[in-house]
Amino acid sequence: MNADRYRFPFALLTALATLGLVCMGGLVTSKGVGMAVPDWPTSFGYNMFALPVNQWFHGGVFDEHTHRLWASSVGLLVVLLTRWMGGSTARKPLAVVGLLEIVAGVFLLRLGPEWKGGGAFLASIGGVVLLAAAIPGWRSAAQGVLPRLAWAAFVLVQVQGLLGGLRVVLDKALVGHVTLGTLFGLVHGCLGQTFFVLLGVIALLSSPWWARLPVRSSAQGSSEVRGLVLATGLVALQLVLGASMRHQHAGLAIPDFPLAYGRLWPLTDPESVARYNQVRMDESTVTAFQIQLQMLHRIGAVAAMVSILTMTLRVGRRFGWASPLGRGVLAWSGLVLVQFTLGMLTIWTNKAADVATVHVACGASLLWLGTALILTARRLTMSAWSGAEPSRTPGFPRAALQGTP
Repeated sequence: MNADRYRFPFALLTALATLGLVCMGGLVTSKGVGMAVPDWPTSFGYNMFALPVNQWFHGGVFDEHTHRLWASSVGLLVVLLTRWMGGSTARKPLAVVGLLEIVAGVFLLRLGPEWKGGGAFLASIGGVVLLAAAIPGWRSAAQGVLPRLAWAAFVLVQVQGLLGGLRVVLDKALVGHVTLGTLFGLVHGCLGQTFFVLLGVIALLSSPWWARLPVRSSAQGSSEVRGLVLATGLVALQLVLGASMRHQHAGLAIPDFPLAYGRLWPLTDPESVARYNQVRMDESTVTAFQIQLQMLHRIGAVAAMVSILTMTLRVGRRFGWASPLGRGVLAWSGLVLVQFTLGMLTIWTNKAADVATVHVACGASLLWLGTALILTARRLTMSAWSGAEPSRTPGFPRAALQGTP
């Protein structure tokens, strides 16, 4: 059996599992249950995988603990993906990393009881990596940049696990007026979106569709590529602002829309903020910074939507609506309209957890699709970027590679 043909389905499975993990993280934050399990890497003192079922169903434990288990499953998938994409050349470095992690874990276990959880966690990760290195077969490496991208995902998934744990362990530690838990949570949320995009790119580049995509030797369309980069950058900025709002608990700092406290731009002087807090329906209080942060998020939403719709018109006219890019930008436009609607519904439903979670998932999908469009446009205008003739893809005729979309 040729295992290479199954690389794409496995990469797609890993990317979809990561999108599910992003949704779980958004749900945990939306419900405010990130500290429902107050210890890490253990869960109420138990091994994460051995928490008794009767402790799952109180105080948000189910959501947070499921998030941890899901993250562990994604980590396993990424380790296997790294091994598979790297072929036999990945076995030795994976074995070295696994052994180092086991040694580090054992060292932590010997330091004392307070290091027991961390030591066991690190040693178990090393064991998984070592087992992946021992898998026979999978000799041939994927072509091009895919092995390096898989290694990047391998590093990121472990960094993400560490950040998630530190967000729990250092929840109350202060840096100035901000807790380390909030800072780590913000970085964890933003990096999670980046991690999903990376795995989505791996799935795209390993797909049969990408292999059949023609490469055009032409400078035509290079301005559209730059426009796609700008629009995708605006989406990325929006995701950072959104993550900042969630971890600042400022998602409803302004409870009305399209106005803001009855104005186009709300007053944020101390007297006005005090008045807002007096009439708010919930028990939370807001600050001027949180109000301004949400206004920036609203402005960014309009800017990103207008930019995407503008690029849809430009790309469709240049490349044709039936081309891969034309169909892609149409999907991008549809998705950004859905995202804008979800943003409004998040406010109108008093930040219902399910609506807010779909909003997070849609934002991550927008970022991935924008990245995929950039890569596709770059491939279709290859010489404009590299200054070189496009290389042939094995198994595809030269005429197909030099065709137009």
